[in-house]
Amino acid sequence: MQTLFVQYASLILIILALVMLANKLRLAYPIVLVLGGLALSFTKAFSHVVIDPELIFFIFLPPLLYEAAWQTSWKEFWRWRRVITSFAFPIVILTSCVVAFASYLLIPGFTLALGFLLGGIVSPPDAISATTIMRQVKVPRSLVSIIEGESLLNDASSLVVFRFALVAVTTGQFYFSEAVGSFFLVIILGTLIGLVIGLVFYAIYVWLPTTPSIEVVLSLLAPYCMYYFAEHFHYSGVLAVVAGGLLLSNRRQNMLTYQGRVQSPNVWSTIGFVLNGLVFLLIGLQLPAITSQIKEVSLGQAIWYGLAISLVLIITRLLCSLGASLFTRFMKHFITVADPNPGWKIPIIFGWAGMRGVVSLAAALSVPLLLDKTHPFPYRDLILFITFIVILVTLVFQGMTMPWIIRKVNPEDRYTAIPESRQEIIIQKKMAMASLQFLEDQYRDQLPLNEHINNLYARLKLDLAFFNQELNESEDSKENSLKSFQRIYLEILQKQRDYLHQMNHRAEFDEELIRKYLSLIDLEEMKVREKLLQELDV
Repeated sequence: MQTLFVQYASLILIILALVMLANKLRLAYPIVLVLGGLALSFTKAFSHVVIDPELIFFIFLPPLLYEAAWQTSWKEFWRWRRVITSFAFPIVILTSCVVAFASYLLIPGFTLALGFLLGGIVSPPDAISATTIMRQVKVPRSLVSIIEGESLLNDASSLVVFRFALVAVTTGQFYFSEAVGSFFLVIILGTLIGLVIGLVFYAIYVWLPTTPSIEVVLSLLAPYCMYYFAEHFHYSGVLAVVAGGLLLSNRRQNMLTYQGRVQSPNVWSTIGFVLNGLVFLLIGLQLPAITSQIKEVSLGQAIWYGLAISLVLIITRLLCSLGASLFTRFMKHFITVADPNPGWKIPIIFGWAGMRGVVSLAAALSVPLLLDKTHPFPYRDLILFITFIVILVTLVFQGMTMPWIIRKVNPEDRYTAIPESRQEIIIQKKMAMASLQFLEDQYRDQLPLNEHINNLYARLKLDLAFFNQELNESEDSKENSLKSFQRIYLEILQKQRDYLHQMNHRAEFDEELIRKYLSLIDLEEMKVREKLLQELDV
């Protein structure tokens, strides 16, 4: 037990070092982690570390899905619902069919049932790599929203295809009508279970006397409860977590205290970072174990099959993405669509963002060793190796070329009517106006009597004048004055911090109060620093 703990502690330290290296090289950290895992797989210390599919599906998948659902904008999800659902369900099924027939024609002895099994394994893209890259290169926010929304749902459809294909291989029978009915049943009831459990947790948040720490712990338990109950009844645990997570995320303002709303994102971002780092590093560590198991064909043939299937997947997604653009232009004559003229730039980038990840590898590893009690599962080792090659090719090749594709295509943001910097000033102006109007309507008589309310009123008036000036000034003068203000304000915050540290050396001041005000200064600095980062991105 102690040895296992030391191993995983070492892996986490290696993850931190590789992520820092990725930041230094300005590369998406999943790419560096997979390559780092490949390098570590040749060392004796970590060569025996293997992925347990049950570990991935039950321990890693629910919190990662829940965090993604929590970060997803329901407004953007609903706006792009047709694109998201089409790529998460019909396109995943279409991709599975293309891979099934391609592998059936390409690999001698491969049956269509095995082809559908492979298709269900490699069809769902992993959005973590794509969104990590896109945050390093300027792309329209709508594209990131679509990719994040697709990633929430495509795992469910691919795992359902995988489940039915696995039954077809093991039993030798497949009934289309029964499979279609079961497909919709698994999806609908999985979603309903997630919503019901989400409502139970919502009631706990609202009706019971929770604290910020309890709220964080409840958020950690929720995805596991949703996933477990759905899978226990053989429905989609993925959709249960997604549906429940979206429900609770949309109700966060009603059910969480302000401390919970501050603490939860920090806890979840740390947990998500560690889990994502582990799964991508573990992918790279699987190379020796997977390579040593190949028996049906030579290593050279297996690599060729993996590269061919990777090419099929890349071309299929690109064609589907461009085809969806043409289909949208046709359908705009009959229904209201989010974008009547998608063009070709966004579909090209969206089509290239088809990197595969840990769900595919976990699904491949979950294929049983034996078809029955005596016969080995046909081509299991080859399926596992092809899956590994697909993940490696799409993650490294597409991931490393994604920034170049984005720069060459140079997509324009046609969906943001007002620049983000101007939106922010307008929002602040509206908030100041609403606050002033509230004071004038409800507490006008207290303004001359209560010095604190009068000071608040005067400050809001100054803020409103500042925001009006910001909206009217030219961009250059506004940028210079804002940068000067931010620089000076950061210096003031540092002086306040230094003075608090000096006060802490004096016996008459309570250190807990000093720490409280240091935390408030940290929050102020975080707001200014994030504002600076946003301006650099723009």
